[in-house]
Amino acid sequence: MRTSLALLTALLLLPLARPAAWAEDPAPAKAAFAGGCFWCMQPPFEALDGVISVTAGYTGGTKQNPTYEEVSAGGTGHAESIEVVYDPTKISYDKLLDVFWHNVDPTDTRGQFCDRGNQYRTAIFYHDDTQKRLAEASKQAIAKSLKVPGPIVTEIVPAGQFWPAEEYHQDYSKKNPVRYRFYRYSCGRDKRLAEVWGAAPAH
Repeated sequence: MRTSLALLTALLLLPLARPAAWAEDPAPAKAAFAGGCFWCMQPPFEALDGVISVTAGYTGGTKQNPTYEEVSAGGTGHAESIEVVYDPTKISYDKLLDVFWHNVDPTDTRGQFCDRGNQYRTAIFYHDDTQKRLAEASKQAIAKSLKVPGPIVTEIVPAGQFWPAEEYHQDYSKKNPVRYRFYRYSCGRDKRLAEVWGAAPAH
């Protein structure tokens, strides 16, 4: 009896193993992309299952707390960008890269569509070595899908400080649907995307 009691006591003192189902979910991950007008880059990512949030903003430059007026003037080094927060158990970084590529013209050296200037350049801002490796691999792979000539000029660079844009720029397509559709059409975005990829993306 004494032996059984000692054994029971020892078993009770052992740390309980947590079932795999109880394991904590991984923390949300971040991705950052520049693809011209950030109004047009939010909707494709917000539509994806597994994406938690998409924020319009500025990154890639040196100016602290830049404003829209400063960035659009072209003197800060920043690009209009988006920051995507996503659940890596529900959507992969590879999928985000695929959506990014098919919503930009990666051969344009002067901006995107009707928006001209370095502040409208295309870029992938990686947060770690894995994102860098996947971005570089995807850049090589998508070159085979292009329907237009020209090298891919999209930058793949380390992510720096991301500055959220002013509130009136967030979810512009939802707040101002008529103006957004008019801008997108008049800018020729979907027409050019169809030329580059063979079909305009869903957005």
